[in-house]
Amino acid sequence: MSAYVIDSELFRDQFSTEATRNIFSDRTTVQRWLDVEAALAKVQGRMGIIPQAAAEEIQSKAKAELIDLAALKAEMDRTAHPIVPLLRAMKQLCAGDAGEYIHWGATTQDIMDTGTVLQVRDALDEIEVALRTVHRNTVALAAQHRDLIMVGRSHGQQALPITFGFKAATWAEEIRRNLERLSQMRQRVLVGQFSGAVGTLAALGDQGVAVQEALFKELGLGCPVITWHVSRDGIAELASVLAICAGTLGKIAHEVYSLQKTEIGELEEPFAPGKVGSSTMPHKRNPPACETVVALARIARSTVPLAIEAIVTEHERDKMVLQTEREFISRLCCVTDAAAKKMAFVTGNLSVRANNMEKNLYVQNGLLLSEAVMMKLSDTMGRQEAHEIVYRICMDVFERGGTLKDALLNDAQVQGRITEADIDAMLDPHAYTGQAGVFVDRVVAAGTSPAGAAAAA
Repeated sequence: MSAYVIDSELFRDQFSTEATRNIFSDRTTVQRWLDVEAALAKVQGRMGIIPQAAAEEIQSKAKAELIDLAALKAEMDRTAHPIVPLLRAMKQLCAGDAGEYIHWGATTQDIMDTGTVLQVRDALDEIEVALRTVHRNTVALAAQHRDLIMVGRSHGQQALPITFGFKAATWAEEIRRNLERLSQMRQRVLVGQFSGAVGTLAALGDQGVAVQEALFKELGLGCPVITWHVSRDGIAELASVLAICAGTLGKIAHEVYSLQKTEIGELEEPFAPGKVGSSTMPHKRNPPACETVVALARIARSTVPLAIEAIVTEHERDKMVLQTEREFISRLCCVTDAAAKKMAFVTGNLSVRANNMEKNLYVQNGLLLSEAVMMKLSDTMGRQEAHEIVYRICMDVFERGGTLKDALLNDAQVQGRITEADIDAMLDPHAYTGQAGVFVDRVVAAGTSPAGAAAAA
């Protein structure tokens, strides 16, 4: 039995993906540490700080498959230190005295922070690919269903007609904004760490900054203006932005879940024969993918307080916050990637039940168009008076039954102000969607234009 679902043979694909599990695996974690050490040796060899032969030997042996992870773990337990055992293992692997030159001028947190950033970069690549797919899918849904009329709801109640294209367009635009957030965040988060013991690079003298700049150019990371050993706002931003992204995915999933309810039946997540909804009720067609995404969004959100708390650090080094980050960064990336890829599947294969959308427009016997009636009556009386009259009529229809049309035709305060033809026109839900189509066109144009597509990419 696994201690956490991401490690479970049974449940791991609900809470993560193979890609993100590999990115944050022990083997990959060690490899990223070695990637940093190898890059450091490479630039220091080139600059003449360490022997070129030693630099080349370190690079050739900086391969995680050469490291005995069980032995490394045993040494980590014995030394209560994560990197020193790795340095000792590398010293044994390297020929001659080359191992003496590894980690020159670095401190443990430099290697671990930069290794983590490399892993985060890989995870963001996975997440962004999936989010771009969700964006394309929702833009396509918006365009395809631009004029498909459905009930718009507020506070869980029928409100006014909208189009499904309009609803999908709001999803697409929110995803586009999230892609923009991710792009902007990368500049601040994908920054390396090489600062030495307390951030001053004292061990390298006047060559420290040159080594730092060359190292991060080699790794393809941003170079910090100053150490961020105890400045964890970047990690807090990472958590916050990924939680927002997961939240949007959860919102879309919850909307599909809500509109798949039997009494509504307007949408359904992808269904295939063999998918079972219940062990006791064979008729059930549940939305398990959407339910899982909502849960993943909640898990992602739960990491944000931890990340914000970690901003409060002490002096020039503080392992307490690092231990916290070590727990939630991989979890956050895993659940966000899983949510994005599940919603890419859902939005790409969503069942849209147009017949049920049409049927639900008439469930309240005309009450859906009360605003249209009120605005028409306002032409011949004050708006507030019109509201009072229509409110009274609507509440009577709601409680006693009947139709809004009949109630309007038989109401003394309405008679003579609007005709039966006026009422029929006002109560047509297909004629009262406002500028929904215009808004859809704007979102679709932004999402499919070269500039818009580049922004979403």
